[in-house]
Amino acid sequence: MEKIIETREVPIKGEYDIIIAGGGIAGVAAALAAKRLGSRVLLIEKSVMLGGLATLGLISWYEPLCDGTGRHIIKGIAEELLLLSIRYGPSDLSEDWEKHKKSTPNSRRYATHFSPAIFALALNDLMGKEGIDVRLDMLASYPVMEQNICKGLIVESKSGRECFKAAVVIDATGDADILFRGGIPCINGRNFLSYVAQGCGLKEAQKFIETRDVLSLRKWITCGSNMYGVGHPEGLHLFSGTSNEDVTEFVRIGQQMLFDRIKEEAPAERDIIAIPGMAQYRTTRHIQGEYELTIADEEKHHDDSVGAIGDFRKRNVRYEIPYRCLYNKNFPNMLAAGRIVSASGDGWEVTRVIPVAALTGQVAGTVAYLIHTKNQAASDINVADLQSLLLDQGLVLHF
Repeated sequence: MEKIIETREVPIKGEYDIIIAGGGIAGVAAALAAKRLGSRVLLIEKSVMLGGLATLGLISWYEPLCDGTGRHIIKGIAEELLLLSIRYGPSDLSEDWEKHKKSTPNSRRYATHFSPAIFALALNDLMGKEGIDVRLDMLASYPVMEQNICKGLIVESKSGRECFKAAVVIDATGDADILFRGGIPCINGRNFLSYVAQGCGLKEAQKFIETRDVLSLRKWITCGSNMYGVGHPEGLHLFSGTSNEDVTEFVRIGQQMLFDRIKEEAPAERDIIAIPGMAQYRTTRHIQGEYELTIADEEKHHDDSVGAIGDFRKRNVRYEIPYRCLYNKNFPNMLAAGRIVSASGDGWEVTRVIPVAALTGQVAGTVAYLIHTKNQAASDINVADLQSLLLDQGLVLHF
């Protein structure tokens, strides 16, 4: 491949204790945790909307905070954000969970649908109230590395190329872009073609008139595959989501499938409310951390657990997430949050969803605070001290 060598001066725009790349749910949770502990925090988001797949990506179902047996096991910022997602908009949260924070094994789980637009507005409001510095329409493109230490991030925006310095960097991009470019070993996933839009038609309008339920006005229109590959276009390759060519093809095929589906329908009888503003990949790239969560960890205890989680697909299944999944010991001031933590197979499936992204984000923000204030490497953090802080924040560490 032909190349050019580029050399230019890049202005340093600011310096923070902690910089978080990615303003999805994991990034928001990391920013909240670190800021509330007293850190100077910058949250960088490449789009103009916070919330990631939950909002911009239109995947507007907040998966369960329970294990399906009536046990509430995911708490902390994950629960705070679930309640925020429905505070100003519609929901279908079970009355048992809404009023009593408990349920029976056979009742509906602690989960809800929400308005993605209203949730995005509420997240923006929350960042303002918390005093967190946010930059939108700014892409965190490359880490500034001195050997294995990250000194900050190079960003691109309308202002051009700039640099922000940081003591600790958290990658919450969903794709491990920053950690991968910093040298941390990563593993690529493979994705079926799935495209989800939201629409409304006469049937939905009639149901709203009958029920007065605003959520009935919004239906998911799914093209392509479900999460198990059923519906993936025959003969089409799988997608990694780690190159521009891959993302472009994924999105354009999805848009074409949606258009082909609706173009023969009666124009006056339906509308597309929104199409996703980002590629709706499930698993693109995750780090190789000090421990990889897999299906073998189902019901397994870990002494360094930083949170207990369930499986959104099944009842009565639990995991504990080891702290070791969030870092690679050779990179002392860089952390993973969200679906890029070290996990594979079913372990990746259960860690990629909204509440677990919020959980690992909260943990990463707390660890980043400890790394900065104690001047320690991620691998040297005293796990008991970390767990004590997490317990103070209301998290459930062991199932």
